[in-house]
Amino acid sequence: MQGDRMRRVNEAVREVVSSGVTRAAGNSELGFVTVTGVETSPDLRHAVVFVSVFGDDQQRESSLATLEELRPDLQAGIATHLRMKNTPILRFEYDDSVDRSMRVTNLINQEAAALDRSVADTEENS
Repeated sequence: MQGDRMRRVNEAVREVVSSGVTRAAGNSELGFVTVTGVETSPDLRHAVVFVSVFGDDQQRESSLATLEELRPDLQAGIATHLRMKNTPILRFEYDDSVDRSMRVTNLINQEAAALDRSVADTEENS
């Protein structure tokens, strides 16, 4: 199945890139970066690497710039470790799903706290 094949390719590329990022983390200005996913084009010529960065906007921009500098080495790692017809050209994008989930969690916690206060006020007035 084409879907299963692409899922395996995406996961294999993610593992190789993640390993390369981990090795590079010690000798560069790369912040705390996690590779959250990869989407490879059907022709295997391009891959979008989604990353999460712990830190503020400045740290995120710095880490994405550093990843761009590391791109040739990461692509060479893919060529070395994976048998693919083409080595995809990597493009890095910030994955904001962690930020969105944190906002949702905060909203839920705020609503739960407001509900708890409302219930406590009702019980006191009874």
